[in-house]
Amino acid sequence: MYPSQFPRLLSGGLCLLFWVLLLAGCQTSYSEPSSQPPPPPEVGTLTLQHETLALSTELPGRTSAYRIAEIRPQINGMIQKRLFEEGTDVKEGQILYQIDPSPFQVAHESAKASLGKAEANLPPARSRVERYRDLLQDNAVSHQDYEDASAALLQVQAEIAYWKSAVDAARINLDYTRIKAPFPGRIGRTQARTGTLVTAYQPTALSTVQQLDPIYVDVTQSSAELLRLTRSLQSGLLNEDKEKSTRVRLLLEDGTPYPLEGRLQFRDVTVDPATSSFSLRIVVPNPDHVLLPGMFVRAVIQEGTTDQAILVPQQGVGRNPKGEPVALVVDEKNTVQQRALVLNRAIRDQWLITSGLAPGDRLIVEGLLKVRPGMQVEPVPASLLRESTQQPAISQLTTANQP
Repeated sequence: MYPSQFPRLLSGGLCLLFWVLLLAGCQTSYSEPSSQPPPPPEVGTLTLQHETLALSTELPGRTSAYRIAEIRPQINGMIQKRLFEEGTDVKEGQILYQIDPSPFQVAHESAKASLGKAEANLPPARSRVERYRDLLQDNAVSHQDYEDASAALLQVQAEIAYWKSAVDAARINLDYTRIKAPFPGRIGRTQARTGTLVTAYQPTALSTVQQLDPIYVDVTQSSAELLRLTRSLQSGLLNEDKEKSTRVRLLLEDGTPYPLEGRLQFRDVTVDPATSSFSLRIVVPNPDHVLLPGMFVRAVIQEGTTDQAILVPQQGVGRNPKGEPVALVVDEKNTVQQRALVLNRAIRDQWLITSGLAPGDRLIVEGLLKVRPGMQVEPVPASLLRESTQQPAISQLTTANQP
């Protein structure tokens, strides 16, 4: 072989190798696709079980004073003194206002004097009747004289009774000059100052006393909720604890729990036709006067306990085009089935199910967007699926952070 022929042979060999590789690539690219179907998608499932649950209802309400009294005068007169500080606690029987007692003191003394005068006429009138009775037996006096003496005695006795009543009335009016607190409580601002002229039973109250310990909480509940609770108790779904059912916890306006428990006193027997609701009254201890009349609170009332509760995560419940709640479950053949649900209430991040699901059902809670009813799936416990999906993310994050 001549040296001049070597380059031509080298270029020819390279061309031949190029065409061989090209034909091999074409055969690979035009090879038949694999006939194996893709594996079923993995979904995270939660196996449902019965749970023991204490059910309660949260109702809105407002506080009101346990006892309230509008202070009004019972006599006419002028306010002489005000004997309390506005906004402070008062005791039962404490004097709040002093009305000028002078005219009532005079009336009382005058009635007492008239009573004494009438009582002074009683002994001679009584002795006259006794003397005439003895003389009448000897026919020394006439029957008319005896009857006149008896009538005079009765008149004196009537005058004594009248003036006794007058003395009592004057004493009562004199007592009314000292306006007192009817019960212990907190008094508000006054509407009368020293020197104010007041009248008996006037429409404007001088002040108001309210007993704040304990205090009432009035809440409203719909009649539909009452019917549902009654049916649950009658059917045995709920077990009522008589002692706990009367205990009530309160949540204040800012959401903080009130430290003391209240007691359900009564349920009203009349439903308001405008709102289809009725009232419940709760008595709550209030020693520190944290609760004031008119405050908004939420009362948590115990309904009962159930040992057949089924709770499902809220992400496992969807809605069909009609807005009805539905859920997807995996049957024994690993096929997705759709169930229509009846929801009772939301408890934190879960739904309490009334019907539609049963213990042992495998509820799909993860991977809902990639499945539909009738599909074959690979069920995996939701906790394991969550761990497997988090592992690559953590690895990628670690790799990305490496220099």
